[in-house]
This record gives sequence, structure tokens and C-alpha cells, in this order.
Amino acid sequence: MNWNDVRNDFPLIIKHPKIAYLDSAATSQRPASVIEAEQEFYVNYNANPLRGLYDLSQEATERYETARQRISEFIGAGDPAQIIFTRNSTESLNLLAYSLGATLSSGDEILVSIMEHHSNIVPWQQVCKRTGASLKFVECDEQGVITKEAFEACLTDKTRIVSMTQVSNVLGVKNDIKLFASLAHEKGALFICDGAQSVPHMPVDVADLDVDFLVFSGHKMGAPFGIGVLYGRYELLNDMQPFLTGGEMIEFVTREDATWAEVPHKFEAGTVNAAGAYGLLAAIDYYRSIGFENIVKREEELSQIAFRLLTDIPHVKLLGSKDANNHNGIFSFTVEGVHPHDIAEILNSDGVCIRAGHHCAQPLLKHLGVSSSARASLMFYNTEDEIVKLAESLKSIRRRMGYAE
Repeated sequence: MNWNDVRNDFPLIIKHPKIAYLDSAATSQRPASVIEAEQEFYVNYNANPLRGLYDLSQEATERYETARQRISEFIGAGDPAQIIFTRNSTESLNLLAYSLGATLSSGDEILVSIMEHHSNIVPWQQVCKRTGASLKFVECDEQGVITKEAFEACLTDKTRIVSMTQVSNVLGVKNDIKLFASLAHEKGALFICDGAQSVPHMPVDVADLDVDFLVFSGHKMGAPFGIGVLYGRYELLNDMQPFLTGGEMIEFVTREDATWAEVPHKFEAGTVNAAGAYGLLAAIDYYRSIGFENIVKREEELSQIAFRLLTDIPHVKLLGSKDANNHNGIFSFTVEGVHPHDIAEILNSDGVCIRAGHHCAQPLLKHLGVSSSARASLMFYNTEDEIVKLAESLKSIRRRMGYAE
């Protein structure tokens, strides 16, 4: 791959060549083909899909449902009816918490990992408040690893739902979802996989993982804001109550009651984000044009470079694993004596964009003994020069904050 040519596919990178964008775990840059696809939908197919009998509406519906079909193929889901379009991973997880939570009662247990994003903690906390169920956490070691033994120790006959991230948005560590899903199923529990940080960076096959549900966000893999995906086993989705009610998700309405449309439309109330779905399809096509094998190899190379440079800087402490292979392009760190917000401001003045704060993972940071950190996250469109720029700026931070070296 000529990665300089790849960078030219991204309008923002072309417009801001001096900026090192290292915040892709928050949101990725969009290739021109995605931006053009969303515009194409509004220019050529702008009608309300699923509702009109006229040609334009039928064409909009066709593009929307084609996106569903191709996304199903992309994650190995089989039946496209198992793909629900949402706004993002957060909405998908809230949908699951609301609908699955209705089946829980006092004494039931929900298990999550300590490294979850708040989106995979707070909805379950609310479920527990409503139902009397208990929320349990399986903890990682100081390297960020959740062992089989730690996971099994938290599973009980009362465990009804397990919800875990495949890749931590703070540590970059990859959880063994296939193993954990198997162990959960042995206890009769459902398994939900948060793929927000994995689907954009590695092949993910829900059939191989044998998960009951998978969620991910389009905006982290080059698609527009406001389009997300929830995969669920059809028989489970069919039994679940809808999260939102109103137009389009109904079959029949009387003054007293209503019946629901079939899956997947039962979970897609109101006018859908058809242009966003069409843009997500364009993003998937773009990924396929590059090839996941090339994406994985490139991001592994960049991760090795970042790990080596960051661990060589005095007073910089990297959170999580001491193995470069376990960071998957995500590097959270602290600088001795310097607040992460100051780190981010100084790097910004040098043209380096990173994230600072608790990364929507406060329980994990508390578990690791820190209140906040800085985070640099990579994607295949980044370069070695950008990582060097990050490292050189970090080397100067303590001096610029008045510390004597």
C-alpha cells in the first residue's frame, strides 16, 4: 500500500497537512468517498424510505436495505434482518438495556468489565435500579488483561447478561470475546459485545465469536455521525420489546393498543437515517478497497513505533500493557507533574490532536490509580512522522511547564 496516497483520500488531512490527528478512538476522519456518498443520497434519492409507493421512495428504500445487507455480510451476521440501525453504540446499548432489562428481576446479575465505556455501565446501572438486579464487575490486572480465572470467578448461576468491550478505549487491550462468550453461554447468560473500538480496526465475525449481540458506531470507521449498528440474534430480537415507539415500527394501531412491525423495523421508529446508512456502506466499501489485512498490518507497525517512542521518554508513564502488541493503536499516558489537560493544550499548540480526561471510563481509571490521563489513538492514515511529532512535543512538556530536567 502507498499510505501517502491513502492520506489523500481524506479531505481534512489534505486541508490541514500540519496537524497530526491522533484522536481516532474518539472519531475517525472521513474519506471523500463517504462524504460524496452521503451527498449523493440527498441529491439523487432524497425521499422517506419504507413509506412511499412512488419510485423515488422505493429507490431510497433500496439503498437503505442494501446497506443493511452489506453490513450484515461485513460482520458475518447472515440474515440482514438481524441488523438494526441506531445512532451509535451508546443508543444500541441503551436499547439492549431497556429491552433485555424488562426480563430481569431481583436477584439476577449483570456482569460487565471494569474497563467498559460509561455507555456500557450507566444503562445497566439504571436497569438494576428499576429491577433490583445486581451489577458486577470483572477486574483486569495492571497490564489490562482479564484472565479466564477472573472472569469465571464472577460468573454465577444468577448471571443473566454479560456485556463487554472487545477492545478497551483506554488501554487498547483486546479481550478474548470468543472465550468469554462461550463461558457465559455455559451459564445460560446472554453475551453482548461492544465493538466500537474493534470493528474499525480488525475483522469481526459475530458467527465465529458466537455473541448474542454486537454494537458499533459508524463515525469511528469513517462513516457519518449519527449512524450505528446493533446486531442481534433474530430469535432474541423477535422476543424483545421495542425501545422507541411511534411511526414506522408499528403493524397496526387502535385507540387502545398497537402491534409491532417485524424485526428489524420494530426497533427503527420514525424517519430513519438512510443517508447515514448509505454513508456507512460507502465506508465499508472503502475499507474493503484497502483490505483489512493491510489495515491491521499498518496499524500494528504504527503501534510498535508509538510504543517504542513513548516508553523512551522520561517522566512519561504508559497505562496498561508493557507489550506493544497489546495496545492496538491506543496509548493512554501521564506525564509526571503535568495535568493531562495541560498536556493536551501544549500538544495542540504544536499541532498534535489528542484526548485528555477520563475517556468516559472513570471506574477503570480509579482501578488503575489515576483520575485522568492523556490518550493518543492511531489509525491507518497516520504516519511515523506524526508519531515522532507527538514524542518530540512530549519531551518538551515538563521544561515548558517550568520543571528543571
